[in-house]
Amino acid sequence: MKYLRASSVTALALLLFQAATLTAAEPSDAWPAFPVEWRSAMRSPADVSFLLQAPAGKNGFIRVQNGHLVQPDGRRFRIWGINVTGKAALPAKSAAPLIAAQLAGRGINCVRFHFLDKVGTLIATDRDDTRALDPQALDRLDFFIAELKKRGIYSDLNLNVYRTYKPGDGVREHEQLGIGKGVTYFDERLIELQREYARQLLTHTNAFTGLAYRDEPAVAVVEFVNENSLVESWVQNRLVGKQTTKASGTWHDIPPSYAEELTKKFNAWLASHASAETLARWRQEAGVAADAPLPRLRKEEFAKAAKDRFQAEVAFYMEIERNYFRNMAKFLRDELGVKSLLIGNSDHDHGGSRYALLASLAQLDIVDGHVYWQHPNYLTDPKTGKRAGFTVRNTPMVDEPLKSSVVQLSRSAVAGKPYTVSEANHPFPNENACEGVPILAAYASLQDWDGIFWYTLAHDDISAMQNTALAFFDFAKDSVKMSQLAAGALMFLRGDVRPARRIVGRSYSREQVLDSLRLGWSEAPYFTPGFPLALPLTHAVRVTSFDGPPTVPFEPLTAAPIVSDTGELTWRADGKQSGVVVVDTPRSQALIGHIAQSGTKSKHLRAEIQTPFCALTLGALDNKPVSVSSKFLLTVSACVANTGMTWNTKRTSLDKWGAAPVRIEPVVGKVVLMALAPAHEVIAQPLDGDGQPLGQPVALKRDGDSWTLELGQPATTWFAITVSR
Repeated sequence: MKYLRASSVTALALLLFQAATLTAAEPSDAWPAFPVEWRSAMRSPADVSFLLQAPAGKNGFIRVQNGHLVQPDGRRFRIWGINVTGKAALPAKSAAPLIAAQLAGRGINCVRFHFLDKVGTLIATDRDDTRALDPQALDRLDFFIAELKKRGIYSDLNLNVYRTYKPGDGVREHEQLGIGKGVTYFDERLIELQREYARQLLTHTNAFTGLAYRDEPAVAVVEFVNENSLVESWVQNRLVGKQTTKASGTWHDIPPSYAEELTKKFNAWLASHASAETLARWRQEAGVAADAPLPRLRKEEFAKAAKDRFQAEVAFYMEIERNYFRNMAKFLRDELGVKSLLIGNSDHDHGGSRYALLASLAQLDIVDGHVYWQHPNYLTDPKTGKRAGFTVRNTPMVDEPLKSSVVQLSRSAVAGKPYTVSEANHPFPNENACEGVPILAAYASLQDWDGIFWYTLAHDDISAMQNTALAFFDFAKDSVKMSQLAAGALMFLRGDVRPARRIVGRSYSREQVLDSLRLGWSEAPYFTPGFPLALPLTHAVRVTSFDGPPTVPFEPLTAAPIVSDTGELTWRADGKQSGVVVVDTPRSQALIGHIAQSGTKSKHLRAEIQTPFCALTLGALDNKPVSVSSKFLLTVSACVANTGMTWNTKRTSLDKWGAAPVRIEPVVGKVVLMALAPAHEVIAQPLDGDGQPLGQPVALKRDGDSWTLELGQPATTWFAITVSR
């Protein structure tokens, strides 16, 4: 999971934040309510479950071939997935079939089970330790996975994500340790407990399928840890050893005894990796006695540290990570007999180089990444340590292509390995979030990645969420994102956007991998000086080696707009808040961004829109080119808001969060479908939040081979369109 990052603010800044003047009533309160209610399991006219093969795993396990995920018969397999977090992974049995059906209808073919190891989710709460699974929770998990499997939806099981510990676990300083990020790689007791948990879960037999999870072909992936890196912890100064109070959250320093343990391991490692003369020089630099242990570097010492000392310490942490992944994979494969594909961790922090981590992750079956466009930041009261609000940038990604989620994620893909994105989102509140799903679906196809999991469907059982407002990350109540999932599935699973014609490789020397950790923010997100950030929007990119020839300067890219080498994707951005992305393929089309002022169109889609910022997608539902298709899915999306929600004056935070029902900004204007084969009638059926018919069908107006649909009444985010010839 992507957590809200903690950042301290001064008492003065906190007072200013709390005293911010409330805005007047937001225009969003006049927008129509448009909830996703999760009450109907009936097939929608926009159902795209035909993209799935049911039951999941019917022919065997998903495997790797030629650097991509494939089905047992060798046909390509892509993942269009979503996370379920915590209690959302354990829906009531009465709700599980409906949820599974709704997800299949939107093209979801894999669910990532996240936070299962949090005490109170799958781990029993009625004990003095965390070493037993709750039978009732297991039963609900089993039933849900079985219902997903029936509909062609695979599962991704996460192991160590958010487990905390109790006195009976035999974990020292367990309260100060918290979830133990970083420590989970090297402390023997924590590794022992991880393996015990993995054994309990993966050897458990699902009563509804008759298979243990280690033998279940509908379990496509097993992941070891989540957003957890020893190298990253070191770079972020979280291995210092000053944490002596109860851990308050996700990211914090480690307790003293674990820092001491790590220093002992480091000095033992140095004994066989550095000469006596070198160690003497490093001790002199560190200002310690000739016979004293060499202290580990802190972040503030990186810049002045000798190059070989810095590189040696990076290599030490890398070796621990590499051995952890290798040994955990061996345990799962050889001792437990797990047959699913394995992911070790994810490249998730694009503010620093993570090539040291990626080099270790590339040992496993799949390389993975996480990204959030303008993730919210929590503000913290420096006196109490409690939450004191949040901030967001709230700016469109279309205006900043070189900083986009696409560019950030593209740095992690490795040649010869499948690449998935197991967490992605434009978190709420963001007034431009409608751009996220269609842009990433299109460019993930261009890059020829193997999967995307959106974060997250929900954090709670959806059957208990009937009257809940939008939350930071949850899709379940977001009527824009839920309708866009179906459009994105068409684009990505079907391969409507062709893979790039050219793959650009880059090779790193071992020295570059190590030294990249000292590069500053100005090199983000690639940390490869001279790398043109427009390149991933034009061609596919891959890392070819982490221990090969060093990277060399690339040819600069100066063309504007940025056009993919297939000619199907165009990104226009001039720095004046007028960015637009156009997708133009035979079966899928899209206009995304400031389209009201751009006059932008694709071959079959033209917009005459008054709504300032929106996303329009058009996809054929019968696998034919749009020009001759008889059935389309049209999505028309702008902003969403909670009822009673108000922004602060700078629109960087909310003064009032608001409540249900969710409201949508209607997209107002006209959509013109162009260059269609001769037809005598085109009918658009508006759909409600659950994808069911909303009011009466609407006949489009004809003008030659073009057909015009008036938007705004009824307000909706999607239409099922039928063409009669």
